[in-house]
Amino acid sequence: MNTPPIFSFDRGSLVTASKEWNVEVESCAGAKFKYDERTQEYRALAMDYGPIVLALHRNKIPYCDEAKQFSPQPFTLRNSHPPRPYQQEALVAWKKAKSKGCIILPTGSGKSFVALLAIEHIKRNTLIIVPTLDLMSQWAVIIKNAFGFEPGLWGGGEKSTAPITISTYDSAAIHMEHLGHHFGLLIADECHHLPGPTYQWCAKMCIAPYRLGLSATPERSDGGEIILQELMGPICYTASIQDLRGEYLSEYQTHQIEVPLEEKELQEYKDARKIYSQFLRDEHIDFSGGAGSWQDFLGICFKSEAGRKAYKAWRTQKEIMRSSNSKLQKLWELIVQHKHSRIIIFTDDNATAYKIGETFCLPVITHQTKMKERKAFMEAFKDGTFPYLVTSKVLNEGVDVPEANIGIVVSGSGSVREHVQRLGRILRKSQSGSALLYELISEGTSEFFQSKRRRKHQAYKNR
Repeated sequence: MNTPPIFSFDRGSLVTASKEWNVEVESCAGAKFKYDERTQEYRALAMDYGPIVLALHRNKIPYCDEAKQFSPQPFTLRNSHPPRPYQQEALVAWKKAKSKGCIILPTGSGKSFVALLAIEHIKRNTLIIVPTLDLMSQWAVIIKNAFGFEPGLWGGGEKSTAPITISTYDSAAIHMEHLGHHFGLLIADECHHLPGPTYQWCAKMCIAPYRLGLSATPERSDGGEIILQELMGPICYTASIQDLRGEYLSEYQTHQIEVPLEEKELQEYKDARKIYSQFLRDEHIDFSGGAGSWQDFLGICFKSEAGRKAYKAWRTQKEIMRSSNSKLQKLWELIVQHKHSRIIIFTDDNATAYKIGETFCLPVITHQTKMKERKAFMEAFKDGTFPYLVTSKVLNEGVDVPEANIGIVVSGSGSVREHVQRLGRILRKSQSGSALLYELISEGTSEFFQSKRRRKHQAYKNR
């Protein structure tokens, strides 16, 4: 070839018109490009940019790169402090993995600082993707404090790009076909979200050859960890809560408290349970045995009066388990017992959170809480004006929660990830000594089995 062929970025993929060059690429980098009949070009996933370019360099094959729109950047951390030993180990392990992989560290252990060190090391335009607007705002403050400039933002009405840009997963999935060639480093915070069918494209349509995934709980019930490693690289470093507790995270204890239902509530629960269970038997639905799914149950429920009655019974038993009078009484006893502590109260649903807030006049944060109000509540919790905070699920993940040393799980799902995340909310090292996580369980109900499922994690072994 006399003239080096061109390859470029087009709507989230790499393209070239040269058949001859494509054959050479296939021979040295694997079959990356496929012929696109619509445009009469050869097309590959944007995420294959790094392996393709590396193979071209290694085999001294000439080319003209019009895909890359990122460049070296003078990123230097301001007022930096030495990393903790495990943070340094994590960074070294990631570098050894060719700066492509996932780092697993517990909540409160400083994952974001490892990311800052990675940004400083790579010194290329960087995109950080996060699951929520709260986290986007939090990262914006972190980046400004660390590097001294305002980052770009995509999400919540913001659309700006800078040498370091932060985006929600939703916005990245929508706009990556236009943004994917502007970044050399992709950081996925709470990267366990990435294997989702839509969010995968955040990684696939980005050419960034350097990638860092961050999570405290990478496990997925659908086995998506394999997809995560295909998108971001292997898990190159892991430290558990047990590894870091004591020196870097608070020592902690967990207590399960079974709370008996009042006689009237127990009878109401049993009646509702009977209707629900009989309907499952009649319709041959067995969730544990795989003979039916939740979607199947809902679909059948709304086809008959018996089904609608069964669904109402399911809701009744859930409401009783989640927020019985006995549970609220026990909750108040724990609040009084730890009245000089910072307490986070977790629920499985907004209705229970608001019921607790109204009953005891406590501030509540749910996904419905406006950003300004949420910020005010968090600041008041931090300075001790509000020593207690009630939340449903929005504080489970990612967002830095000011110092708290008591957690009370009034209700929750069967998710192991959720339960570990809630424990992580109270493990930041502080002067408060050991952290305590209480779990309230309605005695004699199916909540016992939910609790058993969500405690299947090493953080709860022998505790």
